[in-house]
Amino acid sequence: MSEMLLHGYWRSSAAYRVRIALNLKGLLYRQITHDLRTGAQRLQDYLAIAPHGLVPAIEYEGRSIIESMAILEWLEARWPAPPLLPADPDEAAIVRSMAALIGCDIHPLNNLRILNALRSDLAASPEQVEAWTAHWIRDGFAALETLIVQHGGIYAFGDSPTMADCYLVPQIYSARRFGVDLSAYPRLVAAGEAAGRLPAVMAAHPDRQPDADP
Repeated sequence: MSEMLLHGYWRSSAAYRVRIALNLKGLLYRQITHDLRTGAQRLQDYLAIAPHGLVPAIEYEGRSIIESMAILEWLEARWPAPPLLPADPDEAAIVRSMAALIGCDIHPLNNLRILNALRSDLAASPEQVEAWTAHWIRDGFAALETLIVQHGGIYAFGDSPTMADCYLVPQIYSARRFGVDLSAYPRLVAAGEAAGRLPAVMAAHPDRQPDADP
């Protein structure tokens, strides 16, 4: 098996979800860090790998794959065991919906480049940026709580970890980092904590990454 390279950053939610998926599938990979705070992801050598200048990206067997959802789908297709999607297509669609709710409706609005634009282009205060972040997390988590009540078990969907958990755990981490009150989402929090206790998920935690701040 060729060496797999994961380009990321320890505190990136998108890179975090890919680490979780890789670990759950028991795949070996080497991490290459790009400090988002210094703009390392926009340097020319990395843009040759990821033209959009974002993390994560994976290099494997001469190919580069960008965007976390595409990466997770690729991992599922190449290494289907253990599965991160249910075999039933209807159930798989629900899991994908949960993941997309976070990946499309919450995370992009709280991405570092969006928050930096609020600060620089609109002169938003720290309090306004915090309120913006909390608003979109709460809005998305309210919908996700309903879905987990309907379809959850031990984890976000049923009693086996899925792609939904790969997205949920990092988003809860971000919510807590931004000081968002999660008391209104008990099933969501319980599912995230159950997934977070899995050794593969624990190993993916930002604080355990080689590039994490001391």
